[in-house]
Amino acid sequence: MIEKHIVLEDIDPVIFYGVNNVHLQMIKALFPKLRIVGRDNVIRVLGDEEQMCAFEDNIEAMRKHIIKFNSLRSEDILDIVNGHKTQDEIPEGVLVYSVSGRPVKARSENQQRLIDAYNKNDMVFAVGPAGTGKTYLSIALAVKALKEKAIKKIVLSRPAVEAGEKLGFLPGDMKDKIDPYLQPLYDALEDMIPAARLQDMMEKHIIQIAPLAFMRGRTLSDAVVILDEAQNTTPAQIRMFLTRMGWNTKMIITGDLTQIDLPREQSCGLKEALNILSNIEGIGVVTLNKKDIVRHKLVTRIVNAYEAFDKAKENKETKLKNSNNESINKN
Repeated sequence: MIEKHIVLEDIDPVIFYGVNNVHLQMIKALFPKLRIVGRDNVIRVLGDEEQMCAFEDNIEAMRKHIIKFNSLRSEDILDIVNGHKTQDEIPEGVLVYSVSGRPVKARSENQQRLIDAYNKNDMVFAVGPAGTGKTYLSIALAVKALKEKAIKKIVLSRPAVEAGEKLGFLPGDMKDKIDPYLQPLYDALEDMIPAARLQDMMEKHIIQIAPLAFMRGRTLSDAVVILDEAQNTTPAQIRMFLTRMGWNTKMIITGDLTQIDLPREQSCGLKEALNILSNIEGIGVVTLNKKDIVRHKLVTRIVNAYEAFDKAKENKETKLKNSNNESINKN
């Protein structure tokens, strides 16, 4: 008789054990000759060596299944123990699975171009209107790389700029003050990584979320680094950010040039960076449009309406300017 302790690494034990330990009870029934006790992320097993080896192999297969799919069902346990493939074979093109089990993949041609650009380049600019999946898809690519151990950490950043209003004093410590600016990043992460596991990864700094101002002086290696809402960076800020790149690192810069919240007199760093870097080898630029919007159908209509409004306004200003020039020339 031997005793072993098996550590459930990189997964949420709640998913493994199941509601009211239903999965653990099933595993015990499938291995009646072993004495199995599960507590937190450690399973203590007592039994003969031959049974123990088979048990360890099956537990590892279940752990890998949870890492891929963020879920474990009773039928998956039976399939694994019986040596069959589980029903959740990853279809082609799926990056990761959400916490609810929904496959995360490209849903339009330009979204697929973003994935292809990420695979071919170390730095990618993804520019497009709201709702085109720029941030969500970028975080999915980062989570996939982390799960596959291609990188050691994910670094997510945003400029702390209010959307056309001044929030004034925010109560709390530094984290409390910056969290409102970074909430969209938390939302995407919470959709792809179970809450307990995400909290653990953030405490261990495997996933780091920080305002752009905190990036100066850092060298970011073995990471996927994402700069979101880059249209609200100044030229100096984006230049500082882009030069943080270290070894075995990929960067994704996302932005919407129609939603710039910088002061009117301040130039946009993303526009400048696109003009300067668009033809540099190793840098990919992907432009998404209203056809790529994957939010509520009203979002597409809203974007169309504002585009028409902006175009009409621009035409009116051009006509007024030409009319004034003609008047000046006549005088």
